[in-house]
Amino acid sequence: MAYRTPFLEAIKVRRSVLSLAKESPISDDRVLMCVSHAIKHAPSPFNVQSCRAIVLFGAEHEKLWDIGMEESRKTLPPPVFARYEPKIQSFRDAYGTVLFFEDSDAVRSLPPPLQEIIATSPDWYEHSSGMNQFIAWTALANEGLGANLQHLQAQLSKAVAADKSWNVPESWSLRAQLVFGKPTGPPRGGVEKQFAPLEPRVKVFGKKA
Repeated sequence: MAYRTPFLEAIKVRRSVLSLAKESPISDDRVLMCVSHAIKHAPSPFNVQSCRAIVLFGAEHEKLWDIGMEESRKTLPPPVFARYEPKIQSFRDAYGTVLFFEDSDAVRSLPPPLQEIIATSPDWYEHSSGMNQFIAWTALANEGLGANLQHLQAQLSKAVAADKSWNVPESWSLRAQLVFGKPTGPPRGGVEKQFAPLEPRVKVFGKKA
């Protein structure tokens, strides 16, 4: 099927790419534009706009994954760390990282009735955070960058919060890390992505002929 909108075509480009070089086909300003566009326009419950991002380049990006390596070495059993060490090194060898956070102070700015509603549905935050990540990831992929999404909160959260140069507010909670750089290998799973049949995954009722 041929898609008629650039958006649907863009979704096809976004893949997990693990082999990344410390290079970028676009400027740092262009990367920031993509991330900022996601943070500004992604939907959120009651328009709370609670997603936050920190974009790390160069030595700051490398520092993050030096922290990730050290914390993983301290907290993971040696056999597990031995499997993770090359992967974490590959993150450091990439060009940059976007850290995604949720800001609890944003919720406190809502009227009390809305705060009470959101309190009963914490998964709404995760939905919103995931959409921010997806938009940024798709935008970067369509600019020619490879990227992969990681969730090393257990190893990174405390150290990221404690780093004075990043000035992370106490109300910010780390949710994900999007590692990006110039792709030097195929996407995970190969160039041709394999898809499960849609018929059991999509059900349709009441469709017009």
